[in-house]
Amino acid sequence: MIELTPAQRKEHRAAAHHLDPVVMIGNEGLSAAVKKETDAALRSHGLIKVRVLSDDRQARQTMLEALADELGAAPIQHIGKLLVLWRPMPPKEKKVDEERRPGPREVKVLKATRPGQRPEVKVLKVLGNQRLTPGGKVKRAKKPTQRSVKKSTGR
Repeated sequence: MIELTPAQRKEHRAAAHHLDPVVMIGNEGLSAAVKKETDAALRSHGLIKVRVLSDDRQARQTMLEALADELGAAPIQHIGKLLVLWRPMPPKEKKVDEERRPGPREVKVLKATRPGQRPEVKVLKVLGNQRLTPGGKVKRAKKPTQRSVKKSTGR
């Protein structure tokens, strides 16, 4: 179980306010499938809400503590039939997209000819900031522009 300061717990409670429950615990209680789904949700979201259908408050509190202990998470809040858990998300590995990587690369383009003839193969050298058009031509990619955000006056 992760120990948090009251200030950290307060921040996580505020962030969880608008969240919907992603895991539901039914009448069976804490089964292996529920623990597995809760672990997957914590891995992908970090901060989750769990809805428990049981009416027994002490059983819900026990479930919160058991989930926090077994999954290495921090219990944030238990309010009504909702439990809030938090666990830091693991760092994601960045995948280098072959089309987006910088530097020159060679691209083969097939040019269609008459039916029954072999297509023409052209090898083009494309830089990182260039892209291919559907016609097989090399074109410079547009730079992303920042959009200006207008402030509303609230009137």
